[in-house]
Order: sequence, then C-alpha cells, then structure tokens
Amino acid sequence: MFRKVLIANRGEIAVRVMRTLREMGIATVAVYSDADRTSLHVRMADEAAHVGPSPSSESYLRIDRILDAARKHGAEAIHPGYGFLSENADFAAACEDAGIVFIGPSAHSIRMMGSKTAARQTAVAAGAPVVPGTDTGVTLEEARRFGNANGYPILLKAVAGGGGKGMRRVDRASELESALRNAASEADRACRNSEIYVEKLIERPRHIEIQLMGDRYGNMVHLGERECSIQRRHQKVIEECPSPLVAQHPEMRHAMGEAAIRAARAAGYYNAGTVEFLVDQDRRFYFLEMNTRLQVEHPVTELVTGLDLVRMQVEIAAGARLPLSQDEITWRGSAIECRVYAEDPFNDFLPFPGKITRLTRPLGPGIRLDGCVYDGWTVPMEYDPLLAKLAVWAGRREDTVARLIRALREYDVAGIRTNIGFFRQILEEPEFQAANLHTQFIEEFLERRQAPRPPSDLTAVAALAAALHTRRGPALEAEPAVPSNAWRESGRSGLLR
Repeated sequence: MFRKVLIANRGEIAVRVMRTLREMGIATVAVYSDADRTSLHVRMADEAAHVGPSPSSESYLRIDRILDAARKHGAEAIHPGYGFLSENADFAAACEDAGIVFIGPSAHSIRMMGSKTAARQTAVAAGAPVVPGTDTGVTLEEARRFGNANGYPILLKAVAGGGGKGMRRVDRASELESALRNAASEADRACRNSEIYVEKLIERPRHIEIQLMGDRYGNMVHLGERECSIQRRHQKVIEECPSPLVAQHPEMRHAMGEAAIRAARAAGYYNAGTVEFLVDQDRRFYFLEMNTRLQVEHPVTELVTGLDLVRMQVEIAAGARLPLSQDEITWRGSAIECRVYAEDPFNDFLPFPGKITRLTRPLGPGIRLDGCVYDGWTVPMEYDPLLAKLAVWAGRREDTVARLIRALREYDVAGIRTNIGFFRQILEEPEFQAANLHTQFIEEFLERRQAPRPPSDLTAVAALAAALHTRRGPALEAEPAVPSNAWRESGRSGLLR
C-alpha cells in the first residue's frame, strides 16, 4: 500500500479524499494556488505544496508543477479527484512516465472514452444503444444535413466537453449557424478543442448513470444507478440513488449495468468510472458518455451500497483485486444529494463569491455533508463555486425527501447567496415528490415560480422605510449601496407588515 498520496485538486473533493486516506493510514499532500492558501484542504493535509498563481491554468492545470510537488514531497501516487486534470490522458501518462501511480484508469482508456465521439464509436462497437448523431466533429454544412435528415430540435455538443460546456440546443435551422459558432467558441475556451458534434435531441429525458468499478485483472462490477435529471444549464444539482424509475422497473438496472460494462470493457477500463445514459419516456435508454473518474455525486452510491469508492480506487491502484463480485452488491434504502453552490438561483445562477460570516451545518441521523468551507473563509471567484454536497439517507424515498428538507432548513450560510432555499422549494414541489423527473425540470419550475412581488400598497411603504433608514447626516459616512431585487423587497414588506 502507498505511504503518501498527493491530491491534485482543491475544495470538497480534496477534503473527501484526504479523509479516506487518513483512515487508511496514508499521509496526504495538498496542492494549492495563491487564492487557496487558507483553504480547508490545505489546513487538513499532512503536507502542502504551492503550485502557482490563482488562475487554474497557472496552478491546478500545470502538469509539470503537480509532478514536481509529488517528487519533492515523496508521494508515491496521485489522486486527481474530479475536474481539472482528472480526465487528462496526458497527465495520466506523465504520472506513469514519472514512476508515480495515477489513481484512476489508464491514459489509453481516458483517450478512448474522454472524447465524446470516440466514446460513441466504442459504445456502438460494444452493442450499447446510442442517440442518433455524428461520430466525428461537424462543419456547418454537415450539421445542416444532419438537422434536415433527422429533424429539429438537435443538440450541439463539444467533442472534448463536459459539464455542459460547448452545448447548445437548436430548435430550427435558422438558429444553427450562430449556435454552432457560440458552442465552438465556448468549447475552445473550456476544453481547448473547438470541435462540435451533433445529436438528435430527446425531449424531456431522464439522465441516469451507472457507477462502475474494475480492477487490473479484468474483473468489473456495476454499483447500481444514480438519477441525475435535476440539472441547471446541463449541470447536475440534485442526484439520487436508486433512480425512482429504475426502482419501479428493476430489469432496467441489469440491462443498463450490462451495457455499461460492455462499453467499459471495450476500452480496457479499470478503476472507477461512470457511464451516463439518457432515458426517453418509453424507458428506452441510450449511451451518452463515459466519465473516466470519480463523480461528484458518488456519496449517494456510497450511502446506499455501504462502500467507500475512494478506498476501492486506492486499493485497486495499489494492485488489489475487486473485493466483491456482482452478486454480493446490495442496495439499501434511498439517498439524495444537493450540490450547494455560492450562486443566485433567481439571477440566472450567477456565482456569488464573498466572505462567509456565519455557518451552521445540519446534523442528525442519516446526514452526510462533504464540504470545504468554514466560518470566516472567503469563497474565491477564480473557481467553481461549489461549497458542499449535502447528502441524506433514509429507508424510503419519501422519508429521504422529508429528511433532506429538514436538513436544508437547518443549513445556514450567511454573508453570501446560496441555492439552499432554492433546493427547499424544489424538494417541496409535488412533481419532485412524485418522482416525475426530467432534465428540463428546473426550467419548467422557474417558469411556474417567478420571483415574489410585494403587494403594490406595501411597495411604497417599503421604499419610504428604506429611504428613512439610509438617511445620513453630513458627519456620517454612507454605507455602500446594496443592489435591490424583488426577493429583498418582498422580505422588507413582510417585516413591515
């Protein structure tokens, strides 16, 4: 087993990996940028290495600096977490060349499955169903031909993309040219690859993924599915295990699991990976892509299976065989996770960095909080604003929903805006509680739920009270103006009432 592991990441995933390594008696090395000098993952690690300025392109994405830190601190292995270099085949290959174990799949598998078009080709060869689409990047004329042949709407997607980057819905031919240009530009900025391919858009699908784990000896199992249909801007925000749909039709788990394993085996895959599917309204599933890393939402699988996926990753990387067979895997109860972001849900989910002035964490039975923040810490603007993942478990889905609502009511992060209150509204929705889920759920929810407006008679009273409150004499310094919005005005009106 390894004596020391470097975590090539930051935030909550770095903290989560460190906790398992500490339980295994393995020393940890953190890396950090200028912006993360006081971050929790740096405080928790046994050792820490500065890898550059705040921009990730000059720190967390610098392969040379990450490897230099590993050599300097004597790390025998590197865990990449997710994001940054986790699906970078060149990084995996560089680790191997440096004699450092990469805790993940081979560079060959990452290249095969990391490209969305190459992954489609591999899935087709393995007999997995795929959404009608192109197998390579397209020009404008090729995209037009596809749209005319298959009908609109269609979906433009980045060949090297992920997390919704470089993705555009196109409802009519007249929108195609500008959508393709914008998608290619975004893909080039996010992935340094502007290639775009096209798929037929499945209307209101469910997004269901299969968690895989394989060793270097050819053994592979699936750990069941996760429902990831609640998304904003193609980014998952609520995930659960098991999927309510699959729980009603358990034959789907077997069929999807077998299809996922076939696709992964075709790529010579080992370690943790996830195969994602779209499911239409007739319960037909289609291969979407493979994520060649640990997923953000892995805690719900851990809560339901009782397994530690990070421990399994580390043991497999150290040469161990899978500790269990497919028949030994069981699923118990229900788990749901919310991704807590520093963002304003009712202002197009814009990030909201700033100093956390008060932090109250939820506690109690069945609650798990994977976080990276503390009271007084400043959320940096340079990175993804994910603060924590709140996951809860209970015996039945309805009990899990009730427990999660209770936990969200206890959860308080002051000084910045978060999506905690937004999650409470989503979970209280009858459609969510009835498990009528699909990837356009949030868009339709926001259309139904406009920001509250105060009654007209109270608007004037609120404005007068605000004006009187903010008056200052010549000797007093005026406070910085706080931008007004409908939610704040509604709150003021409620207080005045």
